[in-house]
Parts: sequence; structure tokens; C-alpha cells
Amino acid sequence: MSDPKISAIICTHNRDAYLGAAIDSLLAQDFDDFEVVVVDNASTDRTRRVVEERSPHPRLRYVWEPNVGLSIARNTGATETISPIIAYLDDDAVASPTWLSTIDRAYQNCERLAVAGGKVTLLWPEGIRPPEWLSRGLAGNLGAYDLGDKLVDIQAPGLTPRGLNYSIRRTFLEEIGGFDTNLGRVGKRLLSNEELFVTEKALELGWQVAYLPDAQVAHNVSPERLHRSWFLQRGWWQGISECYREQLTGQAGWQQLPRGGERMIRGLYNGFKYITDPALRFDNLVYAYGQIGYLGAAIGGMLSTSRSTKPS
Repeated sequence: MSDPKISAIICTHNRDAYLGAAIDSLLAQDFDDFEVVVVDNASTDRTRRVVEERSPHPRLRYVWEPNVGLSIARNTGATETISPIIAYLDDDAVASPTWLSTIDRAYQNCERLAVAGGKVTLLWPEGIRPPEWLSRGLAGNLGAYDLGDKLVDIQAPGLTPRGLNYSIRRTFLEEIGGFDTNLGRVGKRLLSNEELFVTEKALELGWQVAYLPDAQVAHNVSPERLHRSWFLQRGWWQGISECYREQLTGQAGWQQLPRGGERMIRGLYNGFKYITDPALRFDNLVYAYGQIGYLGAAIGGMLSTSRSTKPS
């Protein structure tokens, strides 16, 4: 292939059951000028075979990355490609046929667009309905993302596009040195906030971030994520991720303790306040539980700093 306009990258780790559908959705795009690169992040299942079954396709490439970590895999995908636009799709997601053409138009129309992503709907396992304790906010932990049916110029980092439906301009990614490997999922460690951190950097540097309602993706909800324990674990790691992000942006220190403590108390208070509403009650309890992870990471960071500053 000649140099494509977009490199569509799937970073995958032991998701062979979903991976084939993700690849097929990209190979069926209504856009012509692109390639598909699967970054195998140290998988031990049938991942390579799934790709090889489709490898005669001229757009498809396979890349092995032995060091586990989503941000590591994303950076590998970027270095293995040269397209000016990089579009990341999760290995358990399915892109709409117009996904890449929508992304392409957005970047063509705005030379200062650094990051863009679109609407995400959820695909539930057959015969399973959303549990009554799942709030709209917690559905976001499963990937759901919907800012409406109109393009949004994002100014608040908290509204940043979901990583499972995410595109970025190469020149901007190179400007910030790639994705920070201190953030992002690593195996079963559910670290996050890497996209939020990138959006903060983009806005600080005068770039634009956009929500594209027509760049739609559907995300499979795996059965193991339908238990309260998964959401509690996810909340815990979200708290740790937030602490790490603050460390990266110079906001760490003793002031994290009252900040995390206040949020934990607020979450517990609201959990009891909405005791008759299963969804809001659990949402707030997950939030409070996450602050325990935040506080633990903050204390660990301060102790580490204290030890490193002591004279030898």
C-alpha cells in the first residue's frame, strides 16, 4: 500500500473471542485510504491465529509487543505506522462502517484538531439486561459515551472521548512524547486517565478536542464486568489513576489528603442519601471506595518522596 491517510490500530491482550469482529468492522469501512494494524500485547490465546486467518487482506498487519500495558501498545502502534492520523479501536468493540470517513473529514476540516472520538453504545451479552444497580455514570465505566447528536468542541477534560473510540493527530502525539506509560491499563491493573491527561495537554498547548457523534462504535460488555465487585475494583484503580495524574501535573502533596477525604465522605453521604435508589446508591459507594485507592496512592507517593529527599 502507498502511505495511508489513517492507521486504524487495535491494541489487544487475550481477547480472541472479540478480536475477529473488531478487525472485520475495520476491513468493511466505506473509506479507502487506511491500514489496519493489530498490536498483540503479549497475548497467550489465539490472537495471532485470529489475525492470520484474515492476513491475506492487503490492509492488515500484525505487530508483536511483549511488554504488557495499553499505553505501551498504543505507542508501539504509533511508531510502527506513518499515517498523519491514528485511530484506536478496542479489541472488543465494533466500528460503524462510516467510522473512519467521519474521522477523516473532521481532521481535514480543522488543522488544529488534536484528538477526536465519537459516540459509544453498549452491546450486552445475549439474554442479559442491564442490572438495576447500574447507573448511567457507572455505564461509562463499561465504555458508554454520548454527548448528543451534534459535534462538540470539548473544553472540559472530563468530557474527553473514550479510549475505545479514539483518534489522534500524529504531530500532536509526537509533540507530547506519546502516551504516558504511567497511565493506562496494565494487565489486570485497571489504571486509566491516559486520555484525560492527553486532553489536558492538548488544551494547554492550544489544540482542539472534539466529540464526533457520527463516529460511532459499539462496545461489548463482557460477562465478568456484570458484577458489583468489578465496579468496585474499577473505582479503586480510578482513584489510583487520578492520584498518578495529579503527580504528573504537579498537583501532588499533602493537599491530596483533605481532597480525597472530603470526596470519600461525600460519596458515603450520598450513598446513604439515595438508599432507596439502587443505582445512585451503588454509584456513590463506588466513588467513595475509589477515594480509598486515591488516598493510599497519595500517602505512598509522599512517603516515597520523603525517602528520596533524605540525605544518605
